[in-house]
Amino acid sequence: MSRFRSNPSLFVGLAMLVLLAGFVALGQIWTPHDPFEVDYGNTLQPPSLANWFGTDDLGRDVASRVLAGGYVDLKVALICVVAPALLGVMIGAISGFIGGRVDTFIMRITDIFWAFPFYVLVIAIVGVLGPGEANLYLAFLLVNWISFARIVRGEVLVLRNLEFVQAARSLGCTTPRIVTAHILPNAVNPAIVYAMADVVLTILAVTSLSFLGLGIQPPTPEWGLMISDGRQFLFDAWWIATFPGFAIIYTGVTFALIGEGLDTALRPKG
Repeated sequence: MSRFRSNPSLFVGLAMLVLLAGFVALGQIWTPHDPFEVDYGNTLQPPSLANWFGTDDLGRDVASRVLAGGYVDLKVALICVVAPALLGVMIGAISGFIGGRVDTFIMRITDIFWAFPFYVLVIAIVGVLGPGEANLYLAFLLVNWISFARIVRGEVLVLRNLEFVQAARSLGCTTPRIVTAHILPNAVNPAIVYAMADVVLTILAVTSLSFLGLGIQPPTPEWGLMISDGRQFLFDAWWIATFPGFAIIYTGVTFALIGEGLDTALRPKG
């Protein structure tokens, strides 16, 4: 706890996260206007008291869509990180602990995926499956577990020969119990730190795919879609793309600070 209390990055990141969560929750129960309501008589209006962030080319309130879109982007990003993380942690723990042919087979699979850029694989999978939220989840699950598996495997290779693991073996603990009760609690810290950075990368990937038309589909409020819609009005109606862009930057900085703070707090003293 002393490390956490003396960690400004973590506290600032958590404070920003609380504020972000508050806005996301607010967007689910109240918005200044209906984020789906089209008003052709009120198009491309600049920020004002009536429309805090202005209106888009269909007359929809940008502030309402930014608030509503926060829930969509964070939900998709967290699912696209948590599900692959759970899968990767378990595969990495099994690979590192068992070793031998099992480890070789799993690592060759990861090497195949690792040979291709992350974005290229995700775009290729979504392009084959088609755009949509469900296909985003599947694409990230198929690709994103690789990094977590490699991180946890490296930790397990070190931990499996330590005294407390040998003691558990001598006491007759089964392999599943050794892995889940003794290995994983000591091996997941680097994966947790990486997950915070991965949230940032995943949000950028999700918004980028939506920007390209391969992610969340209109009329759903989503930050990447809003930037895509506003790019043609960037000089005449800058607010359409600017405010969703600020939301993406704020979210990225939030999780980056939390990741940096956790890295410092969980790093062994030595």
